[in-house]
Order: sequence, then structure tokens, then C-alpha cells
Amino acid sequence: MAHRLEKDKPSNLRERALSALVLGPLVLGVVYLGWWPFKLMLLCAAMLAVREWVRMIAPGPIGRTLTVSWIAVALVVTLDLLVGPATALSVAMVLTLVAGLMPETGKTPAHDNDRWWAAFGIPYIGASCVAMIWLRGDSQTGLLLIGFLLLSVWVNDTGAFVVGRLIGGPRLAPTISPAKTWAGFWGGIASAALVLGGLAAWVGAHAPVTAALLAGMLAVMSNGGDLFESGVKRRYGVKDSGGIIPGHGGILDRIDGLLAAAPVLALFHWLIGADLGWW
Repeated sequence: MAHRLEKDKPSNLRERALSALVLGPLVLGVVYLGWWPFKLMLLCAAMLAVREWVRMIAPGPIGRTLTVSWIAVALVVTLDLLVGPATALSVAMVLTLVAGLMPETGKTPAHDNDRWWAAFGIPYIGASCVAMIWLRGDSQTGLLLIGFLLLSVWVNDTGAFVVGRLIGGPRLAPTISPAKTWAGFWGGIASAALVLGGLAAWVGAHAPVTAALLAGMLAVMSNGGDLFESGVKRRYGVKDSGGIIPGHGGILDRIDGLLAAAPVLALFHWLIGADLGWW
């Protein structure tokens, strides 16, 4: 994520660093294993993320929207594994309509269209799960693709934080997320492009320049996903989507950029990436 204008407290920085040291190797290990460990991890993360998404918009007792969203995302992932992404995404759209049209129980939303915002969590999270399952696959190429995605997002986050801290300057979106700056935005994109392009050249990839440009595009999408979630949180007066990850907040706070970048890489590779042979 982009840097913060206000300095984080040392204790918060320590929590963030410790959480990253624990979760980073765990996630990478499961990604390396692939197959069922990876898909189970993805499903668990998706269920937690859906809960956070609905809770941001409609706090209170478990209602129909959250129940339908849980069932929908679990069904989308299951159908993707059994019959493929086309059917899974089609079902996601249908269940999004069901969740959006269905009257909620418990606390009445502040706005009439809040049910649709809550229901949007189904395609928002479900489509990204489908994309990441497709990218990972069960081959060495899948491992390289999902690794490229994760590194692009993580390097962008780190580069944005460091460059933003060092340079500061004008804010990127002061009404949505006052902590982000243009320096951090471009610093993250440049970092992703340089690091991933350099890594591609080092390992002998066919088109390192294409890899660098693609990493930069994924960084842009990651920043967009970060800003999108920040806008939703500001709309509903929420600071963090949750508190499950010390120093980071909720699952959504940690994967908002990944949710936006994963479908882009999947579409790119599906449409033209395989022909380009960029990896």
C-alpha cells in the first residue's frame, strides 16, 4: 500500500514487521505447494474477506446478505475447481443479484443501495479467487505466474512506502485516502517495474521488458484496489476492515491490491500472454 504521511508509531511498525515475517513465509510455502493447500488457503482467506466486506457496510448480527455472500463465494470456488471459471463467474453474478435484491435482517442500512454494495463483495472477491486459482494451476508455469503477481504487488507496496516516506509531497487522493502521495504512487510503480523486469532478465525470461511493463501495470491496478477499498471505508466511516492481522488490520486491508491485480494478470495471460511468451 502507499505510504502514510503521518509517521507510524514504532510499536505499530514492529507489529507490521512481525506479521509480515510470520505470514510471508507461510503464504509463500503454501503457494509453492499449490494444488489443495493453495486452494484451501484461498478459500479461507476469501471467507474472512467476505465477512469483513459485508461488516464494513452492514455491521450488526449475521444477516441474510452475509450468509448468501459466504455461500456464494464458497460455491464459486467449488464450481471453479469442478467445472471451470466460466460457470463459477456466471453463478457469482446470479448470486450477486440475489443478495442485492433480498431484504436484509437486523440493522437497516443507512442507504438504499447499501445492499448492492454489500453484495458486490461476491464478484469482487470471488472473481479474484477464480483468477488466482487459474494462474497458479498445477504446473511450474503456474508457480511463476502467481509468484510474479505476488511480487509485483508486494514490491509496489514496499516501494510506495519507502519513496513516499523519503520524498513526501502532494497527496494522491486527499478526499479518499489523505495518507497517500504522488511520490509514493510513482515510486511503487517504478519499483515493481524495475525489480520484476530485472528479475526476469536475471532468470533468462524471453521478454524482460514486457515483464517490467506488466509489473508496472499490475502496480497501477494494486494502487487502484487500495484506493477503492479506502473509498469504501471512508464512505462507511471505517478505519480498518478488521483486526485479524496485527499492525495491518483486516484481511481486506492486506489483499486489496491483490484483489484488483489478479484478474488483470489472468486476463492478460489468457488473451495474449501465452502467445507473447513473456515469462
